[in-house]
Amino acid sequence: MMATFEIPESLIERVRMIEGILTATATGGPRDDMAYQHLRFILIRDETIKGLLPAFVQRYRSLSTFWPYIKNEASTYAQRKAIIEEAFTQAIDFLERRYQAPADVVVSDALESFDPDGVHSVWAKAIARRETDPEGAITVARTLLETVCKRILDESGQPYTDKEDLPALYRLAAKALKLSPNQHTDEPIKAILGGAMNLVHGIGTLRNRFSDAHGRGGPKPVRPAPRHASLAVNTAGAIATFLVETHQSKKP
Repeated sequence: MMATFEIPESLIERVRMIEGILTATATGGPRDDMAYQHLRFILIRDETIKGLLPAFVQRYRSLSTFWPYIKNEASTYAQRKAIIEEAFTQAIDFLERRYQAPADVVVSDALESFDPDGVHSVWAKAIARRETDPEGAITVARTLLETVCKRILDESGQPYTDKEDLPALYRLAAKALKLSPNQHTDEPIKAILGGAMNLVHGIGTLRNRFSDAHGRGGPKPVRPAPRHASLAVNTAGAIATFLVETHQSKKP
């Protein structure tokens, strides 16, 4: 039998759709179990959102198993609706903020066209953690650039070893793409490319500096805030996009 429902294209509409299905189930409305199971299958595999989904979405694979849970949680429709709405607040808030950042979409499109299963999945993890796990987001931002550099070096046939850290990998990839400052004579271009190298070095050392600070004396440990994570992730995304677009422009 063909499915009679349509899955929205945008992630935020998918989350709103599954919230609506659960609310209808909890308040005496129609139960679209096929749509629920299909949406759940998609969402719990999406690195961008799976960690923000309500626990009951992760736990209950069908509406028939969700119903006893919500029935026991509250006796009135209004109470059940409020429980579901509250459980989805974190995911909806995150996605609303995400779709207010056009740069995220530009980077996502570029990285998905380059390597949807490798590079793009790392980017998805980075943007998902900016608000909820700043330290993790900074680590993943570094991993994103390392992954892009290694992929470019592999496709360019340039050797590297496991001993190279992020700044070293970036220097190799930049040289392969003719993006090293010393490969150019125009001063503004050299300045921009040199600035990119400095930014990469900063991302490579930022996570270590926060970790080192945890062991120092002082009134309280130093931890990255979401704003630090946003800076690291957004910078890594911009540089990764620049590398990918330059690499792809050189392909025949």
